[in-house]
Amino acid sequence: MAARDRRVRDAREAGDQALAKEIGALRRPSLAAWVSNLLVRRQPEEVQPLLGLGEELRRAHRELNGSQLRRLARRQNEVIGALGRQARRLAAQAGHPVGEGVQREVEGTLHAALADPEAAREWAAGRLVKPLSSMIGFPAADESLLGRRPAPEPKAPVRGGGRKEEEDEGRQEDKAREEAARKEKARKEDEAKAREAEEQRRRLAEAREAERDLRAHEEEADSAARAVEEAGARLADVEERVRELRERLRDAEQEQQRARAAERDARDRERQTDRAVREARRRAEKAAARLERSATGAGPRG
Repeated sequence: MAARDRRVRDAREAGDQALAKEIGALRRPSLAAWVSNLLVRRQPEEVQPLLGLGEELRRAHRELNGSQLRRLARRQNEVIGALGRQARRLAAQAGHPVGEGVQREVEGTLHAALADPEAAREWAAGRLVKPLSSMIGFPAADESLLGRRPAPEPKAPVRGGGRKEEEDEGRQEDKAREEAARKEKARKEDEAKAREAEEQRRRLAEAREAERDLRAHEEEADSAARAVEEAGARLADVEERVRELRERLRDAEQEQQRARAAERDARDRERQTDRAVREARRRAEKAAARLERSATGAGPRG
């Protein structure tokens, strides 16, 4: 989950908004699905043994091999329990500790992977968005195979039995076969109903999840629209301040130009005044010198 957020951020920073939007629109896995995916990715060596166990279990059910089913059932419980605990430890190590409820959902996913080859492929791919359902598991096996007592042996024919007894036995056998066929048909109908109910639940869950996703996206869109509106208002305010500052800068530059011109004029006047002062001083000095010479020449004579 954090990795996907990181990829969205990387795509946005790279300028690929379309890719970021596409990644962000992907459905987020539930916590149990994420833990199941984590188990596959962190413990890939556990995938093939579980798939092999599922094949053995399905073969034993098809062949109605009681001893094999009992052995594999014990192994199934041990393996699923161990993997469920391992998945929980991995989640805690990844910084997301989970409870027993999530562990049970992970174990349910593992049960589904054992019972259904398609579910096994989905689990092994490590890209679940929700836990798999194990409500439809292995078909029921004959009690004589799963139980400890052997099936009853057929009775030996009685010598000298009459035709009536043979007819009664034939009718009983026919009735037994009909009853077995009826039970088998009812079992298949129940399984079909269970599968249909599970499919309906799955579709309902998907529809609810899609509705939640829609609401979440609508809320995100509303939030984004509000953010755009607020950003637009902030931009307009900043642009107005920039315009005012530019006007003030233009006025200041004009004032600066006037001040520089005034300074140049003052310096020019200063230079002119200095020249006039120096010229007046020279004239005054010359006048004083002439006056002194005149006074010396007009003094008393002997």
